[in-house]
Amino acid sequence: MPRILFSLIFILFTGIAFSQSQQEKLEARKAQIQREIAENQKFLQTVRSKEKTATNELILQKKKIQLKETLINTTEKQRRLVENDMYINQVKINRLNKELDDLREDYAEMIRKSYKSRSMQSRAMFLLSSENFLQAYKRAQYMKQYTSYRKTQGEEIKKKAEELQAFNQKLNVQKAEKERLIEENRKERETLEKERQEQQKLINDVLKDKKKITAEIKKRQQEAKNIDRQIDKLIREAIAAANRKTAAEAAKAKGTSTAAAKAATKSVNKIVLTPEGQLIANNFRANKGKLPWPTEKGFISLGYGDQAHPVHKSLVVHNSGLEISTEPGADARAVFGGEVSSIMVISPVNKAVMIQHGDYFTIYQNLSTVNVQKGDKVTTKQKLGKIRTNGDTGKTTLKFLVLQNTVYSNPQTWLAPM
Repeated sequence: MPRILFSLIFILFTGIAFSQSQQEKLEARKAQIQREIAENQKFLQTVRSKEKTATNELILQKKKIQLKETLINTTEKQRRLVENDMYINQVKINRLNKELDDLREDYAEMIRKSYKSRSMQSRAMFLLSSENFLQAYKRAQYMKQYTSYRKTQGEEIKKKAEELQAFNQKLNVQKAEKERLIEENRKERETLEKERQEQQKLINDVLKDKKKITAEIKKRQQEAKNIDRQIDKLIREAIAAANRKTAAEAAKAKGTSTAAAKAATKSVNKIVLTPEGQLIANNFRANKGKLPWPTEKGFISLGYGDQAHPVHKSLVVHNSGLEISTEPGADARAVFGGEVSSIMVISPVNKAVMIQHGDYFTIYQNLSTVNVQKGDKVTTKQKLGKIRTNGDTGKTTLKFLVLQNTVYSNPQTWLAPM
């Protein structure tokens, strides 16, 4: 029985420690979400202050609503954890109440028996009626132990009462915390509803001018395709240059056949890696899901691949990379060490940096200025240039791409959670 009780107590305390750890993690996550909401609101105000199109405002509004929903869900998880803790503490309170009742009943019974034999004469008679000295000694010891036991029982009752009071106080604190979280979620839900109403107004504004928006989307998609074609061309040129270099080195090396060198030269879609290049590529691949973001702050305003327009669901928007909205004046950063393969000048105010990592390429597009040159070796988080703030939309957005040779990849899967 004591072993079972000890196991139960151990499980309860382990559960509390785990719950506290979970609460701390959720509180940290909430703080992060609230920071993202604040940043999103700042971007939204920037767009509004410049009286830009409803479409851009709608995209930011949609992101803000998603963050609010995440915040509400996180607070709800906290509330459930508090309820679990309250249940555990209530179980302890019930157990302590039962133990305290049993102790008090036992103690009361001892007091009653003690009262019946309270006189010194009855105690003396109890000793004198002994048949021999050994029995008298044992009776004296019993009386001494009985008195000590009464004292111990009294102290145990006091200890249990204090413990019960402490758990009741803890339960009251948890009830207050639960009420706080419920009220916090109520307010967040109210603001969320207002945000949704505002979003609907924006949708209505956008729907009024569908033809114009459709033409704008098609124009931007065509511009994006043209830039992607430029990128493809540059990557193929980089592959060809790398393979020519590898072939030349292979031809000079002893024991390497001329056929192998020619094969490397003919490959136009895939880099023939040297041992050093293979090592870099392996290291890059091993860091998938752990790479730092190419911006210090920001959020994903447009994901990778084909996706429906936020209002006109029939319009499909294709994105070959990841668009990250950030603060005006922000820098683009290298996500991994490598060599600057190319600097693209898309327009006088729009540049891109392409970095090679073995047979992988990362591209940082929509830069107003560039800090590096072709052939430079860069390190992780090194600043590559300033991200351009669009004069028409008021948005500061970096387009980030990841490719292996000529094959595009979803950049979000490569980045660590922000």
